[in-house]
Amino acid sequence: MNKPPEMPVIPESESLVVYPSDFPLKIFGLQHPDFAQSVLEVVTRHAPDYDATGMEMRASKTAKYISLTCTIRATSRKQLDTVYQELVDHPLVKMVL
Repeated sequence: MNKPPEMPVIPESESLVVYPSDFPLKIFGLQHPDFAQSVLEVVTRHAPDYDATGMEMRASKTAKYISLTCTIRATSRKQLDTVYQELVDHPLVKMVL
């Protein structure tokens, strides 16, 4: 299985995000009993103040896939890059936006 390419490095001075900022992460994966908990563990590792009650969950029409939206309080580009990369590398995650 091919790994997705690494994100391009954009200097923080060229970022369109002003920190700190509320930043939504949309995470997609196959329906799996551990998916939401696994995503939550990654998100809270990088955003310890994230409130899990704010996680939005939606199943696809066929219920084969699930999407989670976690809006974190992003404090830096480095934080966003590391949480994004760890989510992309997770075996249960198919895509992160």
